[in-house]
Parts: sequence; structure tokens; C-alpha cells
Amino acid sequence: MASREEITVYEDEVRSRYSHLEKMTDLVAVWEVALSDGVHKIEFEHGTTSGKRVVYVDGKEEIRKEWMFKLVGKETFTVGVAKTKATINIDAVGGFAYEYTLEINGKSLKKYMENRSKTTNTWVLSLGGTDYRIVLEKDTMDVWCNGKKMETAGEFVEDGTETHFSVGDHSCYIKAVSSGKRKEGIIHTLIVDDREIPEVPSN
Repeated sequence: MASREEITVYEDEVRSRYSHLEKMTDLVAVWEVALSDGVHKIEFEHGTTSGKRVVYVDGKEEIRKEWMFKLVGKETFTVGVAKTKATINIDAVGGFAYEYTLEINGKSLKKYMENRSKTTNTWVLSLGGTDYRIVLEKDTMDVWCNGKKMETAGEFVEDGTETHFSVGDHSCYIKAVSSGKRKEGIIHTLIVDDREIPEVPSN
């Protein structure tokens, strides 16, 4: 029979080997998800001995399950103002190691963000010492600014359309003109106080 010292050494070895998987807080994964209403932080705690699962969205606890007999599985919740569906998948990858993947609207995070880069434009700017993140959803022409959907007014102009809105006392509009190339499609440009704002490049 192993002595208490030997067991302690073995436990210490196991603990140090898996310390990145099970810290005191059991935090195992952190993701940042850029949606129209802002960038959301998703944190996941997984106790690999108790099966505990805790999901935080922007620091707020959304799901807490203290004792789970099954260590693998999934947790589904919503993110942001539009209540976008998110799922964390927990898969065993051998031994006591687990892999955690995040899906948004049924797509892997990578696929979802790639798709978003095609369907949205994002601009980040500073006005009067305040930072603003402006997002255009190209399929609906909805405009979001710092997490709020803006009141907009669309108007046809000679070479395309303009979507007008205000940020504080600043007049803004997004101009949409055809690139003349099928692959590029329509080019959207943000103008604030008659100044063109560079778009944030998609990852």
C-alpha cells in the first residue's frame, strides 16, 4: 500500500500537470465575441472533479451547475442585446484533458466571425474624448453604436445611398456605392462631420 507521502507526491504531480485545466477558480476558457452591440467576453469554469460548470457573459453569471456526473456535454445560452445563441461544447481529448469550443448561431466561432466580416462593417473612432464603435449590418442596413441600435434615415443620392444618423452632436452617414466589381460588391464608407473614418480591418 502506498504511503501518505507517496500519495501526496503523486497528487502534486497530477495537480501541476493539469494546473492549466483546473485552477482554484476552475477557469478553463475565455472567448471574445464581436457582435453588433459590442465585444462580449465569455468565460467558462469547468471543475474536472466535480463536473461543475459556470458560464459568465461580460462578468455576469449566466449558468451555474455545481455537480455534473457527466464531464462532457454542452451548455447553451444567449449573448448581447439581440440574444444571439451561443453553445460551449465540452469534449474529452484523452485522460483528464478536455477541449472547449464555442459555437455562435450553430457555427464555430471562427466560421461565424468570417461570415460576420462579410455581412458587417465596423468603425472605431474617438469624438470629444469618447470612444465609439459603429457597426453596420449590411443585410438589414441597421446601424449600431456602442451597443445601441441607432435611429437612421436613408436617402438616395446620385451615386448610391446614404444612411444618416447622429452620434452626440455629430452628424454621421454611411455612404453605399457600387464598386463596379462583382467580387467587391457595394463599398460602405462612414463619414463623420464631413471626415471619412477608416474601417477596422476584419481579422
